Amino acid sequence: MVGVMLFAGLVHGTLGLGFPMVATPILATMMDVRAAILVTLIPTMAVNIVSIVKAKDSLHSARQFGPLVVFALLGSIIGASILATTDPAPFRIILAGLILIYLSSTFIARIPEQWLTARPILPMAAFGICAGIAAGTTNVMVAVLIIYLLSLETPRKVMIPVLNSCFLVGKASQIVVLAIAGFVSLRLVIETTPLAIAAVVALLIGQRLQPLIQVSTYQSILRKLLLVLAIILMIQYFSDSGFVACMGIRNGESSPHCSPALVARQRKVVPCRLELGLNPGND
Repeated sequence: MVGVMLFAGLVHGTLGLGFPMVATPILATMMDVRAAILVTLIPTMAVNIVSIVKAKDSLHSARQFGPLVVFALLGSIIGASILATTDPAPFRIILAGLILIYLSSTFIARIPEQWLTARPILPMAAFGICAGIAAGTTNVMVAVLIIYLLSLETPRKVMIPVLNSCFLVGKASQIVVLAIAGFVSLRLVIETTPLAIAAVVALLIGQRLQPLIQVSTYQSILRKLLLVLAIILMIQYFSDSGFVACMGIRNGESSPHCSPALVARQRKVVPCRLELGLNPGND
């Protein structure tokens, strides 16, 4: 997991965004999406706080997007509530879909700017709430926000602090909601703090390397990686969906119709969650 944090932190430091978008799908290939989100809660918070502090000189130019941040907060509360109370299995395919939306954002026809600026609060509410729900359930907010910000032709120096501000309030609300639901424990915080430190170290290294790396090449490699992850997540979802129908997962009772491989695969998830204190009720 440390390797995942280092890689995702490096990506965020170099591009200015992307930590949860990279870390979550990688982890989701090894555990369910809710468990992956819980593992990345503290690391993502740490990365976002450091990113905002490092870009504090640009924050004043991002004030016009204040309502977008507020609506993202509201959406994140809704999304985290859904995550806490429903079966996490479908979120794997939703996560894959959001990654594909992000990857296709450069090809999607942009929304006419006059539609977004005539009554700016309405599109901010729509995109902010939708992005928040996406973040609350899958950890990927950028796939929605990037369409809105690119349509406005927002400069990179403004876009990055806006995105990180939305990420931060979304993550904070997610932590509160999941803590109330019993998914966030002191043990989880303690065990993921070293991961947060690794992520921040990689973030700072990425920020130092940013002027030395050709961003277009780096983005091309990242996009290919995300595409592969999206495909893996879709394959896992559809292969496991048949398994869900034939196995009593919650009771750990397998059906004779299930293949041994499917039974063994699903049972790998449970020890991983227990080791990190991800079950409700842990203190």
